[in-house]
Amino acid sequence: MDVYEALYTTRAMRRVKPDPIPPDSQGRILDAAIRAPSGGNAQPWRFVLVDSPEVKALLGPLYRDSMQTLWSTFYKERIDRAMADPDTPSHRSMLRVQRSAQWLADHFEEVPLFMFCFVRSGGGEGSIFPAAWSAQLAARAEGIGSALTSVLGIFHPAEVRDILGVPDDSWSNPCTVSFGYPLGRWGTAPRLPVDKVAGRNRWEGGLGFTVPEPLWP
Repeated sequence: MDVYEALYTTRAMRRVKPDPIPPDSQGRILDAAIRAPSGGNAQPWRFVLVDSPEVKALLGPLYRDSMQTLWSTFYKERIDRAMADPDTPSHRSMLRVQRSAQWLADHFEEVPLFMFCFVRSGGGEGSIFPAAWSAQLAARAEGIGSALTSVLGIFHPAEVRDILGVPDDSWSNPCTVSFGYPLGRWGTAPRLPVDKVAGRNRWEGGLGFTVPEPLWP
């Protein structure tokens, strides 16, 4: 797969089929993850793949509780505004994201594979997100959708450590990635153009060029 196709079409794919992910695909995904940059080559990470129905049955209620907390706190104002005026383009986008994220919560136990990403607390946290993104790009090359979430590590860190047998609280869980064959279609995610979100030399410095449409394909 062309690298730009992977970069432009690897978007959050939360709605997935329950079909299992083959071990060889899992191997390529995880091997790509550990090739990501790591500060000082410290590799301060540990990855836990979860596909056991029993383990997912324990984690699912925690995930749904986390998402409910998210909707009722951090995102509450945005969701209320969107529901009050659902025809505004930005509000439609927000409600689509909420429905997609809630689908993952409602169907957590049906998702075939999760990768829980752990790092040693107090150092190396910055290395885990390049590793997670490399895993997601590798999954895209396999035709597998993925989505990154951080809510379990925020709202239920101790319970997650206990369920997964993490030895002590020196390990944190900055993110988790779900994997599955997508129910939807691949596509380039709509974004504000680069000249609206970037400057040159100063915060308000003009970028010097515009990219009004995606440069791929």
